[in-house]
Amino acid sequence: MLLAPPEKELALAGYSFLIVEYDLNTSLPDILFATGEKHKRYKKANWEVLTPRHKPSRDLFSQLTFALKYEGICLWVLKALFNKVEAKEVEQIVRNEPTSLYSRKIWFLYEWLLECKLDLPDLKQGNYTELVNTKLQFGGPERKEKRQRIINNLPGNLYFCPLVRRTKKLEALIDKNLQRVALEQTNACHSDLLSRAAAFLLLADTKASYSIEGEQPAYTRIERWGRIVAEAGKNALSFEELERLQSVVISDYRFVMPGLRLNGAFIGNHDRATGLPLPEHISARAEDLDQLMQGFFEAYDLLINSDYPAVLIAGQLAFGFVFIHPFEDGNGRLHRYLLHHILAESGFIPKGIVFPISAVILERIDEYRKVLENYSKPRLPFIEWRPTQQNNVEVVNDTLDLYRFFDATQQTEFLYDCVEHTIEVSLPNEVNYLIKHDEFVSKVTNMFDMPDRLIDLLIRFLQQNDGLLSKSAQEKEFSELTSDEIILIEQLYSDIFILRN
Repeated sequence: MLLAPPEKELALAGYSFLIVEYDLNTSLPDILFATGEKHKRYKKANWEVLTPRHKPSRDLFSQLTFALKYEGICLWVLKALFNKVEAKEVEQIVRNEPTSLYSRKIWFLYEWLLECKLDLPDLKQGNYTELVNTKLQFGGPERKEKRQRIINNLPGNLYFCPLVRRTKKLEALIDKNLQRVALEQTNACHSDLLSRAAAFLLLADTKASYSIEGEQPAYTRIERWGRIVAEAGKNALSFEELERLQSVVISDYRFVMPGLRLNGAFIGNHDRATGLPLPEHISARAEDLDQLMQGFFEAYDLLINSDYPAVLIAGQLAFGFVFIHPFEDGNGRLHRYLLHHILAESGFIPKGIVFPISAVILERIDEYRKVLENYSKPRLPFIEWRPTQQNNVEVVNDTLDLYRFFDATQQTEFLYDCVEHTIEVSLPNEVNYLIKHDEFVSKVTNMFDMPDRLIDLLIRFLQQNDGLLSKSAQEKEFSELTSDEIILIEQLYSDIFILRN
């Protein structure tokens, strides 16, 4: 693979070196490393440059040690590398450095990823060391591996294990303790006010989830899906539960096969002239879905009752689900349902509240598409496919590693941004609006004997026309109001809804 650092004098190091040296046919890590001639560390584009004293030797152990020490664990690169490295070379590394924490990590990862056992005896002494360096990446629940005296804290398993880098942005968002902020906000609200706010936010989220898919369904479908989202976190997550939810999303199965798909799938367009697929994302092969979904649910069970950050669980699992695309249809809405379910089951969301995450995503639709593309585009060159007679795609190479191992940092950062916006903007704004709404209704009711239905219509008209009652409304629905009364109502609306912002 042609891979050049941003400056000529820089030397590839860690994963970038290994990808080139072993000619690995794999997508690149989001952040690449090199060493320079200057005695300072700096970043340039998606490269991080270390000093000459950090430069590793060209041998396998030195480069792997550098990668694990400074870059963390990149499972899909390691898998591609170990497929080319003979077992005896790894055995020799361990024999040369039997107590090194990095040789033990390499030993464990080699056996774990290739599902093999090297010709090495179990270690009998030495301290246990964590596999995932939690200064670099978020580690999951700890499981002791006696053979290498390793604490396996990967946030997943062999068939589904996205990892998240410990970025300054995620650290800052976690330190804000948004779960506590949301709880304080809801506890400060009257229960009736909170219930009404929750109903509006649920409706906004449900409508937005369909809008993201470019659909405008009948209100009955929106209402039916809204009831499902409102129940998020109450039923145990399982494949059967996802199938049940799919049946709500897809009410007519005449043209869609329920359950796991049996054929390929892609997202994109078709050539107008030939009808051939023009994929922007190619989903996991149908023959890999059983393993991937088993890994998905095992990762969910591992993380959901742990102290692993709830938003990270939601990001890794929900985005992993949509990248796999296990169903023929309905994957997008189920992906966003999973965000609700995980945040609710983990206790991150206060009871009775649905965060309008889909509504926030819709507001940031370009950014949402970008985080999806940041996963899909770099992987497309490594997927070999051919068109089928039905103008679908048939993947002809092994792509399992693309979906079970990936860096979910960008996706979880985006989700955390949406959660932060919901807690700090959407929820307070809706509660504030309802307080203003109730005050306006109360004052209008004291002035006129006007039914609630008509007051709601009055508010809607004033909202649509910047606080003024249109001439059409004055002549039709509110023709009984005098000019002075209209001026009084408009001033009241301005005082409550506009001047207080």
